[in-house]
Amino acid sequence: MVVVDKGLLAPVRAGVPVERLVSDDAWLEAMVEVELALARAQARLGIIPAEAVGRISTAVREHRWDTRAIAEAARGAANPVVAFVQQLHRAVAEVDPTAADQVHWGSTSQDILDTATMLIAARALSAIIADVEATVDALGRLAREHRDTPVAARTLGMHAVPTTFGARVAVWMQGLLDARDRLRRVRDHGLPVQLGGAAGTSASYVECARGSGGELATAPAAQIYTRLSDEFAAELSLAPIDAPWHSVRTPIADLAAVLALTSGALGKFAVDVIAQSRTEVREVAEPGAAGRGESSAMPQKRNPVLSTLIRAAALQVPALSSTLYAAMLAEDERSPGAWHAEWQPLRECLLLVGGSAHTAAELAAGLTADSGRMGRVLALSRGQVVSERLSIRLIPLLGRTEAKKALQSAAFEAEARGRSLAEVLAENPAVRRHFDPDQLARLLRPEEYLGVAPDLVDRVLGRA
Repeated sequence: MVVVDKGLLAPVRAGVPVERLVSDDAWLEAMVEVELALARAQARLGIIPAEAVGRISTAVREHRWDTRAIAEAARGAANPVVAFVQQLHRAVAEVDPTAADQVHWGSTSQDILDTATMLIAARALSAIIADVEATVDALGRLAREHRDTPVAARTLGMHAVPTTFGARVAVWMQGLLDARDRLRRVRDHGLPVQLGGAAGTSASYVECARGSGGELATAPAAQIYTRLSDEFAAELSLAPIDAPWHSVRTPIADLAAVLALTSGALGKFAVDVIAQSRTEVREVAEPGAAGRGESSAMPQKRNPVLSTLIRAAALQVPALSSTLYAAMLAEDERSPGAWHAEWQPLRECLLLVGGSAHTAAELAAGLTADSGRMGRVLALSRGQVVSERLSIRLIPLLGRTEAKKALQSAAFEAEARGRSLAEVLAENPAVRRHFDPDQLARLLRPEEYLGVAPDLVDRVLGRA
């Protein structure tokens, strides 16, 4: 048997916990859990005999599932549930033919697969949240340590004004905290069970209840539906529903949104580490490990591979999540194709974000910052990185046009002649009338023009 995907082309998730959580076997196990939860909920309401649940559970426990056979048979029905239920029915029939008739009682394929998908998502999101929180904790220690360490802020790739490295780390944390909060919200409140029967009317569930002779046999249809859906949700610790969402794919869209946002927040962290790891910058370095970062051709290289994996994932997730949004165009009561188009992109998003978050936790825990190197890089502009401050001081004295002209010409001359901005400005008579050389030098010290950068660290740490 050929296994197509062992992770060879997806190193970001190869061997990380999320692979096990969203594997084919995990999805099959989730479908088993959903069928058992439905049977338990129905038994509790007297829709099927209580003893049937025990026999179904025994059959499930003893049965060896053939995931590949189910996958191949799924081509016949365009979804894996039909073949799965056939296997499940045969397995229960071997234990108790009567109990086998209560398997999948009143249900439909989409109820089972959608609910299993929500179970899978809940478990994957929990793993992602744990890794995001570990990343935030590690970055928090780094931000606290470098709260006041000056570093050059960059806009459009160029030195802009001074900031602190702690503030830069706090920006990474801010995005990850936003992602964490949204991940929690979706996991805790946005993953509902699916229960609608063949076309969302739940007529089959109502009919099963009315034919059971149980407590709901004479109850109104709405009461039967509410009681069953609430019991079903409680069994699986998923959100209850007011109505089926067979063709209203809001839960999937919410997952797409939060996964894309999380991959972007992780990717922001990664791209900054890549930029600051460049040979000519070297302000930060990834944690080392045997064989990590090696080149097949250049023995001197130590590539930022953890950041590379995270960035690669962040570049893929938005396109995959867009497919999930496109699948919202689900016609009628069940779509031929749109529902089916969700499955693989959603799993790939969970794999990529799960692998990315796990990698980010490792990166953050071992990331080292070179404050000495940051100071030397900051000094490269010889004071020009603080020219905004001097501009603010000169405009009231010289006027906006003259102040800009004086500073710009001085900056160009300082760059051309390899001199400090303070030295060149001190030779300008208009500037010299207001500031002596010592005052100019003081005004152009990066460590004295940090604004609230250190305080931003405190605010983000407080949130974390």
